[in-house]
Amino acid sequence: MRKFELIAPCHFGTESVLKKEIIDLGYDVTEVADGRVTFFGDEEAVCRANVFLRTAERILIKVGSFRAETFEELFQGTRALPWEDYIPQDGRFWVAKAASVKSKLFSPSDIQSIMKKAMVERLKDVYHVGWFPEDGEIFPVRVFLMKDLVTVGLDSTGESLHKRGYRRLTAKAPLAENLAAALILLTPWNRDRILVDPFCGSGTFPIEAAMMAAGMAPGMNREFTARNWKHIVDGRLWYDSIDEARELVDLQIDPDIQGYDMDDGMVSIARENARVAGVDKLIHFQRRDVARLSHPKKYGFLITNPPYGERLQEKKEMPALYRTLGERYRALDAWSLYVITAYEGAEQDIGRKADKNRKIYNGMMKTYYYQFLGPKPPRQNRRGEEALSLERPTAQEIIF
Repeated sequence: MRKFELIAPCHFGTESVLKKEIIDLGYDVTEVADGRVTFFGDEEAVCRANVFLRTAERILIKVGSFRAETFEELFQGTRALPWEDYIPQDGRFWVAKAASVKSKLFSPSDIQSIMKKAMVERLKDVYHVGWFPEDGEIFPVRVFLMKDLVTVGLDSTGESLHKRGYRRLTAKAPLAENLAAALILLTPWNRDRILVDPFCGSGTFPIEAAMMAAGMAPGMNREFTARNWKHIVDGRLWYDSIDEARELVDLQIDPDIQGYDMDDGMVSIARENARVAGVDKLIHFQRRDVARLSHPKKYGFLITNPPYGERLQEKKEMPALYRTLGERYRALDAWSLYVITAYEGAEQDIGRKADKNRKIYNGMMKTYYYQFLGPKPPRQNRRGEEALSLERPTAQEIIF
């Protein structure tokens, strides 16, 4: 079976979670860099990574890498890559995205244009033609330039992996599904613990948590560009990966996952999204203001994405909103609170310094993931006595 070096881009700040996911799938990670994780895998890995990874943006098949400080070096380096191993004579190919950091070449449009010309020249020589119809399957290419090192990958995914297919309706500022999944995985939450999102919006946190609880792979109900690349990945492997995913689903569970929002319309949207995702029976959505946040049980998790106050008129409301969140959190018995926000006064208004704080980029916006750790549920020690401890950093947090 053909072997590849695969690149999985992700949100800046979530690399450690993605690394843990890849290792758990059984693949060897070769590099962890800002915003991406690289690993080795075969044809089956292309399928399984696309279907099972919750926190990746997409899966790229690495075509090659080289150094380039001039456009001539970029042209020649691109032309030297074995494009004929991937792109057939009728393939539609283009550089879908170019990103450059600390490199002498920094114009995305120029990089894209020059690389396309170099690919055409290479394939003209290989196929002995002067023109390509480009009426076959699509082969989008992505390129990263970091300190003049050019890394080129073929995009096997298509639409970003955060698009699971369930979120047909959204809030004004929705959190990407793969980022929500990463933030949940950065906590010690599991399906035996309570999870409440008091600002649930379109329901992303509760839905992602319910999918995890049910063992539901995020990509099992969507399509991927590489499903049509029969000469690269055996088509049967896609069916095998989907079958594997379906066998792992367990909807005969009864988790305590709740989502609240003060807007009736958002609650309706969240319920519909959960229905499309197939987890509506696992989540309780309710119209409820954060001022009425409560729960009778102990040791739960609040995981939430409150308003940031991006608009001028909203900024005045932020202190009271976050103070209320802090007050209601303290009224809960032995809970943990996880908040992603760009609001700079979050800790001050919540009324407690976070035990941990992680910088996360939500798109291009720098946010902080504040982690207020509560005690773990009691466990029996060797003497049969109850022992309590604060929630410790998860394995994902200490990997990278």
